[in-house]
Amino acid sequence: MDFKNTLEFAQKLDAEDHLHKYQDEFIFPKVNNKKVIYFTGNSLGLQPKRTKKYVDEVMNDWANLAVEGHFYAEKPWWDYQERFADPLSRLVGALPSEVTVMNTLTVNLHLLMVSFYRPTAKRYKIICEEKAFPSDQYMFHSQVHFHGYKPEDVIVEIKRREGEHNIRLEDVLSKIEEIGEELALVLIGGVNYYTGQVFDMKTITEAGHKQGAYVGWDLAHAAGNIKLELHDWNVDFASWCSYKYMNSGPGNASGCFVHEKHHNNKELPRFAGWWGHNKERRFKMEPVFDPVQGAGGWQVSNLPILSLAPYLASVEMFDEIGMDQLILKRDKITSYLEFILNEISKEVHGSFEIITPVNPSERACQLSVFLHGEGRRLFDYLMKNGVITDWREPNVIRLAPVPLYTSYEDMFHFGQILKRGIIEK
Repeated sequence: MDFKNTLEFAQKLDAEDHLHKYQDEFIFPKVNNKKVIYFTGNSLGLQPKRTKKYVDEVMNDWANLAVEGHFYAEKPWWDYQERFADPLSRLVGALPSEVTVMNTLTVNLHLLMVSFYRPTAKRYKIICEEKAFPSDQYMFHSQVHFHGYKPEDVIVEIKRREGEHNIRLEDVLSKIEEIGEELALVLIGGVNYYTGQVFDMKTITEAGHKQGAYVGWDLAHAAGNIKLELHDWNVDFASWCSYKYMNSGPGNASGCFVHEKHHNNKELPRFAGWWGHNKERRFKMEPVFDPVQGAGGWQVSNLPILSLAPYLASVEMFDEIGMDQLILKRDKITSYLEFILNEISKEVHGSFEIITPVNPSERACQLSVFLHGEGRRLFDYLMKNGVITDWREPNVIRLAPVPLYTSYEDMFHFGQILKRGIIEK
């Protein structure tokens, strides 16, 4: 559509926005006694107002029932995680039996690699993207060392071409084919944390399987942000954090996916614990592990209910809206933000460079912007004036206009603050 850089136009878009009312469902920090413009939901989502009710419920049950809360709480703790199965499966495109919640993201990826990275003398290499999130890089290195290999012999990074900011799909596919029978695992971030690039997970998964490798995905920046069809894409495994787009609170519990084709594979190793044991016999304290059918069989310890409560509040909010509605607004408000950035760049004779892909199918709720000619001073100005954004060296700001709680009017006001910050230097 034809956008306009005016307050009236932004307010018109908000009036037409079916999700605009959800802004009132969140608690916003304030700067200078004004509600902030919040662009860092790709790092930590805002707190939903309904979260407190879910947490208070657990606290009250703990106070009034103590240990009996495991079985007699309003939402008994011993199967609390099962309430996630239906809404979370719809969120990530899975069967209810294929998802569970447990631990945190890197812990889950380590546990899943126990099952899905099983190097042999012939098949031992791992493909990942260049400049993966550091925690993934540390995970790969430690896993490789654990198996007695050297990272330089095992880890194959898909690199960006000279002068380009994003990784080409054809380069991923050609590298998978090149490694061929030496390839044990493809494990990539579904959305790159730095550029916001969305990878073609369906095509890459098919290519990895064609070479006989397992394919998994780190969905930290994808869950709650893009349309996922993990079951239909035949993904072997995936994990994601819940505190970014899913607004469950700092460092909160992770989600986990294991495709149903692996559920009955008794040859697949795993690290076991009692919460992954047969639910009906769990408290009989039997010596032999009998895994729960489905992804729940990868659970290890009993779950942190106080962490799961905010996550459940958020998952139920997502379920009442649906990803299709979120994506419609996501695409429109991200495009409007892109328009605002380009308009301000022209007005101040700047040279902003958006390094996130232009193709809508290759991006989601993030624009990463090189502020050529600007520096940390501009970022500091934005923060002091109520625009909460994210700085990455050398001079990139990441902007995530989360559709649940950002407005088109926010985009307009951000543009005006950005313009003043450049003019006033």
